[in-house]
Amino acid sequence: MENIITRTRFGKTWTKVPMESTIVPKIPREDRRPEKPVLKCHKCGITSYLANTCTKKTNINEGQVIEEVQCTEEKEESDLESAVSEDRPVEDYSIENITAFFEVTEVHTHLPQYSEDCHNLINIQNSRMCRPKPARGKGYTAGASCITSILINDIKAKVNLDTGAFCTCVGKDYLQGILPGWKNHLLPIEGIEFSIASTNMYPLGRLDTNLVFPHPAGSVRMKTEIMVMDNCTSQHIILGNDYSNIYGIDINNHKDRYFTIGENKKQKFSFSNMPKQISMVSSKKDTYKEEFVANQLVEAQINPSLSPNMRNELIDVL
Repeated sequence: MENIITRTRFGKTWTKVPMESTIVPKIPREDRRPEKPVLKCHKCGITSYLANTCTKKTNINEGQVIEEVQCTEEKEESDLESAVSEDRPVEDYSIENITAFFEVTEVHTHLPQYSEDCHNLINIQNSRMCRPKPARGKGYTAGASCITSILINDIKAKVNLDTGAFCTCVGKDYLQGILPGWKNHLLPIEGIEFSIASTNMYPLGRLDTNLVFPHPAGSVRMKTEIMVMDNCTSQHIILGNDYSNIYGIDINNHKDRYFTIGENKKQKFSFSNMPKQISMVSSKKDTYKEEFVANQLVEAQINPSLSPNMRNELIDVL
């Protein structure tokens, strides 16, 4: 029995004896082609494709964190650059240097209008009309007046917001009709010359007064110095560009014509409804009027206490 077990190896397990490796390692050859570079996506970091074909979903919160980190890094770099630039001399950052870093159209959009003979005109656009265009040859009919009603010493008067006028002035004839005692409050002026177009204006003095612009939500009072002119024939007070700049008067011609005073842009003041028709026979009418006064009213006695406006109305009735 023992001999049979020994000969048959009954009950024993077989173990494989490891053999020695006979594989020869590969020797790199010098003439082998270089390996291709591995494509790595610079958006997600995964190999085998680029960012233009990246299909990985982006987490919004993760993107916000990345943007915050980038903003922090940019802020640190800008602080460092500003600290370094303090030690450097001041450089000339003109428009030409700015356009070297940014697009020309983007830079010039936020710049004010300037007039130079050598600058190039780019991106010329047609201005948009806010109102219908009048018929050809009737463009003058689209004009509107800038006359509004005011109170001067509790007396109703008219004022023209003339932004083209250099100073605020009024004619002595119109001033006599609204303030008969203006000569008692006239202050002298010296060494000042005024002109309008090609005509010289002769000042008599200045008048310190308050102009009240009535409004239902609260009236506005302006302290002004009005120059009284001897040869001014306008039938209203001319509020020039001097007090328009001082009090910040802005005229809006977009849709509803109105003007604002100061920083309160919600309080809108309206203009008076003046007739838009232009009299084409005014010159003939004035000629007939002068001939009538010279021929028919030579011996007539008109009350001298009448104001110029009342005198003209009386002559028109006659």
